[in-house]
This record gives sequence, C-alpha cells and structure tokens, in this order.
Amino acid sequence: MAVRSLASLTLVLSIACTGPAPEADAAIDDAGRDATRSDAAILWTSAPFTPTAATMAYCQGHDDGAIEARITELLSQLTLDQKITLMHGASGNLVDGTWLVAGVPSLGIPGLHMLDGPRGLSRFTGLHGTAWPVGMMRGATWDIALEQRLGAALAIEHRSAGADVVLAPTINILRHPRWGRVQETYSEDTHHLGEMGLAFVTGVQSQHLLASVKHFAGNSIENTRHTVNVTMDERTLREVYLPHFRRVVIDGHAGSVMSAYNQLDGQYCDVNAHLLTDILRTDWGFSGFVESDWVAGTHQSAASVLAGLDIEMPSASHFRNLRAEYESGAIDRAAIDGRVREILRGMFCFGLDATPRTPGMVIDDPSQRETPEHLALAREVARRGLVLLRNQSHALPIDASVHTIVVVGRNAVEENIGDDGSSDVTPSSVVTALEGLTSRAGSAIAVTHVAGTTLDAAASAMVSAADLVIVVTGLQAGDEGESDIGAGDRDSLDVPADEVALIHAVAAASARVVVILEGGAALITRPWESEVEAIVFAFYPGSRGGDAIADVLFGDFAPSGRLPFSMPVLESDLPAFDNVSREVTYDYLHGYRYLAHAAVAPAYAFGFGLSYTTFSYSNLRVSSATVHPGDTITATVTVTNDGSVSAIDTVQLYVATSGSSVMRAPEDLRAFGQIELAAHASGDVVLTLRTDDLRYWDVSSSAWVLEPIDYELRVGAHAGDAQLAATIHAAP
Repeated sequence: MAVRSLASLTLVLSIACTGPAPEADAAIDDAGRDATRSDAAILWTSAPFTPTAATMAYCQGHDDGAIEARITELLSQLTLDQKITLMHGASGNLVDGTWLVAGVPSLGIPGLHMLDGPRGLSRFTGLHGTAWPVGMMRGATWDIALEQRLGAALAIEHRSAGADVVLAPTINILRHPRWGRVQETYSEDTHHLGEMGLAFVTGVQSQHLLASVKHFAGNSIENTRHTVNVTMDERTLREVYLPHFRRVVIDGHAGSVMSAYNQLDGQYCDVNAHLLTDILRTDWGFSGFVESDWVAGTHQSAASVLAGLDIEMPSASHFRNLRAEYESGAIDRAAIDGRVREILRGMFCFGLDATPRTPGMVIDDPSQRETPEHLALAREVARRGLVLLRNQSHALPIDASVHTIVVVGRNAVEENIGDDGSSDVTPSSVVTALEGLTSRAGSAIAVTHVAGTTLDAAASAMVSAADLVIVVTGLQAGDEGESDIGAGDRDSLDVPADEVALIHAVAAASARVVVILEGGAALITRPWESEVEAIVFAFYPGSRGGDAIADVLFGDFAPSGRLPFSMPVLESDLPAFDNVSREVTYDYLHGYRYLAHAAVAPAYAFGFGLSYTTFSYSNLRVSSATVHPGDTITATVTVTNDGSVSAIDTVQLYVATSGSSVMRAPEDLRAFGQIELAAHASGDVVLTLRTDDLRYWDVSSSAWVLEPIDYELRVGAHAGDAQLAATIHAAP
C-alpha cells in the first residue's frame, strides 16, 4: 500500500443525497432510473438474494439468511449517492485515526475503519504499538499455532485504535529475495505461505476484525509496481501464484482482499475480471469485498466495478464518476447493488454494526497495546524465528569459558525493526542486539561495544583479547522496503561491502566469531562464511528482538527456526530479477524448485536450520497407498532427539512425481509439522496431505487434474533432504 504525501491528494467527496423515496407510481426505466424525477435522489427496489453455500461459509457464526434479507431492504432504502459513498474511501488522509469508508449511521450501516498491519499498528496513526517480528521471520518459525496467536494479539491492538479491518497479511510469493517488500510476506513456497497466511487470518478474525489479504496478485516487484505488466501462463498462475490466496479465501474465510497495483497479463489488477470475478468469486466463491491498493491502485470506475472491485481507496479519484456513468448507461443497478451487497455483507457478517460509531469518534485505548503479554509473545516469536545457519566447533551456545564479548557491526545498536513503508510501526521501545546481550550477560561477562566499520589499533587489540566477537550486521530500512515511501528493491544480495570488510578484519583478529545477519531474506555469505564459526539469521526481530537473540546465543532456548527461502551461493544461481522493464514474465520455477531443476546446490536450503541438538527420523507410515481426488491422507514419522538438549524440530514432507504428462518441479513441499522433544526422547509427527494438492492445472480443459501416477513422499529436515520415502498411487 503506498501512502505518499497524502494531504496533497485529498479529494473533495460528494455529500450523499438522502431525499425521500420515489412515489409508488413514479416511472422507473429498465436501468432503475427515476424517469420523472431526474433531480431527485436515485432509488430503486432491489431484488432479493438467496444465500449460497459460499455466503453462508463467509458469514460463519451468523444468520446469513437474515443478513441477506437485511441487505436487500437496505439496498432499496439507500440512494445511489449513498451506495457510491460506500464504494470508496472518505479521504486521502486518516479520518478519526483510520482509513475510513463512511457508513450511513441513520440506517445502521457502520462503515469501515482500516489500518495497515503486516507487523503491527500503523505508524500513520501516531500511536505506539508492539513491533512484531516481520512476516518473513514469522514464516521462519513454521509454527501455525504461534502465528495464529500473533494474529489475534495484533488484532486486539488494532481494535484499540479504532480499526475493524486489518490490511494484512501480505502473502505475495517471494519470487526473488531482492524484492523490496519481501520482509512482509512469509515464504518462497506456496504451501508454506498458505498455511502461515491462513493462521494469521484465523487469528485476526477470531477477534471479529476483517483481515485484508494482499496484494492480489502477481505482485513481487517494487520499483515498477505501478506500471509493470506481469505475464505468466495460466498453469503457473493457478499452481504457483494463487494457491496461497485460495487457501485463505476458502479455508480461512478472509474478510476482504486487496487488489494489486501491477498489471497481470495485460490488465491492471483492479480491472482484471479473470482475476477478481472468474477466479476469486466464481471459482473460489469469495463473498466479501475487494478494495484497491491505495492512491494509484484504481485505474477506472465502471470498468473496475464490473471487473469485481468493490471499494476504491483511500478516496474517490475514479469512483466519483460512477453516478455519471450510471446515468449514461455505462453501468447498471445490478452491478452497483452487487458490489454494495458484498461490502455490507462484510460489515454485518463480522458484526461491525454491533458497536455503533458516530462521525468524529476517535477510539484510543493504549492499555491494549504493548501489554506485557504482547511483548512476551513478540519475544517468543522472534526467538522461534531465529535461524542458526552455521555452528562450527560448537561456538554456540555461549558457554562458561566466555568471560569477555566484543560486539561490532552496523546493527548492534540499531532499532532495526523493518522498512519505512506502509507496514512501519512505532513501538515505545526496542531492545537492540547490544542491549539484549548485555542484559543477559549480567555481571559475569564483560560486554564491550566497538562502533564503526573499521578497527583501529585499540579496537583490534580488544577484538583479539575477547573470548567471543559478535558481528551484528546485514540490512536496514535504507537498503530495502516499499517503493515510493521506502527504499524499494534491493540492489544486490550482498552484505554491505564495508560490513564484509569488518567481518574479514574481525575474523583475522579473533578465532571465535559469530555473525548475526538481519534483513528481509537471503544474503550472500560465501565470501566470508568460512572465516567465522557461527551464523544466525535474525531478520527484523521486532520490539524484543535483542532479548530473543540473547535467549538463543546464550542457550536459554535451542534455535528452532527454519529458512522460508533458499540462500544461494551466488545471486546468478537464481532466476533473473528485473525491476526495470515494463513487462516481465514469471516462470513456473523459482526458489528451491528452480535450484533443484537446475541441479544447483544452495548455500543453505529452503527449510534448513540447525539446533543445539540433532534429530533422526524413522518408521514412516502412510495411511493409504492409493488415493482419490478429495482424499486426505496422513504420513506419520517417528522423531528422536539424539542430543542432550530439549528442542523443537520441524519435519517437512515433499512430493515428487513419477511419469507425469506435464513438467513438474523436482519436488514440492506439501506438508509440515513440529514436535518438541526432551533430550533423548522420541515422538510421532503426523503430516496431513491433501491429494488435491497433488493436482496440476490442465490448460486445455481449464480444470484441475489428479494424474493416475505414482507420487513419492519424501520426509526430511529441509528441501532435498529425503531421509525417508514412501510411494502412493492415485487411482484413475
């Protein structure tokens, strides 16, 4: 979502007409216009609506029949101008603390109050809130239950500021790690991304707020996001770039969807009927509303509405023309009523009318934000998301032999919580890496900070004399983020050159060096990794990130994070990243699937992460050797903690095909599960596999096909790690 200098973009909105209904004998033409009263408010009698399985699923827990009947009655009472007011934001600036879609209080219509939320309460509110670890770090936890807890806590903080729509989660796929907003999403893999996105949506909506799933679709470039035409074949679209959206819409009953800025196959997403109607509403049965991305995300008025866009945000740059287009016949009453019904359904099915708000009412309850429970959860999530990539000679955890620590690097004292874009938040305080390490070390260990990127003689002497040197480096907001209001796409995957020089200098002076990398996604480590003993990927770890780093480095918690992306040896090992051209093509393969197909080994594999113990797998059992469309089967594996430290393991199941009639990836993640085991203990992990996830999209029939072939289930600790295998067969 882009928010530039919004004050300069504020638009004057028309005042909705609330005149009396036309008399019973007024002449109404075929389009619903009052032919005898052209100057009066335009009203019409709306047709009743019979609830469908999709609307009932969307309206879970509420009487959809009663709600649809109420909407029908309201559609016959609302004037055309009032309906149009419900179809766009009220202002280019926040109104009463939120992005407002004005309601009609006299008719019990509450409106919508939206705020950004990928990592906490939007900084545009001017309020303090918890800085949650960024989405990619949460993806690294691979913990569905934990992400659901975070979604619920985040929603509570948003509600305390008056929001009823959380503009999150970002679930665009990590196609290339140079994408500026990569930190906001969860993964390079569609299955993993769908599971994490579903968890967040479930958590947010458990608090009766609507989650807005974004950006729909094909949005994985920042610098050209307003102009680029992303092209891909239908199979790639259906199998790679949409399954995670489908998951949160169908299984998560997501309240709303935000359309993307970019073009998809020649049409901007807000006017792309194939995307917004054919797929989202017809194929998936989505029954909520679609709002545009902000300011420049709507490109037409009637054409956007007819394609499936419900609400233009943040104001009526284009939708101000809807009345004139209605009067000219460019759009009819059925189309307008259909869009307004979807908007009202979202309001009423989520109970937003239960707590009426009057214009000018500002909600601000700071007691619900940055609570001890929320800050403890932020620390827990960050701790769980830290990924231990390298640990030579058992450099970690820090043991009793360490009495002096020197901390260096650009991020040691930086409150490094993410980019400056629309996802930015303003916490009251942030625990930096240095603060967390110093606090945990206490009086028993002397912690010294050396600033700068070069070591003078005195600093070199301190580094040489220290028992341990910790380099906290990587990226900052100035290196990557949302374009227009942030840094945009990354220039490369390299750690900044002066920081690499610092690592070399420290490694030359000390035999025990730990590097902590912060950033949104993959960094190139090969030029220096062999010179250091340990590497930890710490992302942007949020309000209590420094404490979480200390928890893991000192061994108070065994690292359990697993990479949600591949880290290549060289950037050239990945598909090209083009953020300059006006048209780019997204191919079928990227990430670990691309590397495996090209037979190129990553530096660190998708799903990889070390612990302070080791795990072994045995006794793989599959519930059925023959499967049919719509089946769900289980694969059960016994996990044993072979070491002396209690820890959490993530078991991953990948599927490879044999004899497919179409090109497939060498393997695809299709299930994962976690288990916490005490030292030397064993336990079973049950992995649930849906056979529908084994299908491919047949472009000739425009349908999903489960081929009657063999599918090999590979169980291991990361992509390419097939420790156990079993074969199932799909029946014809």
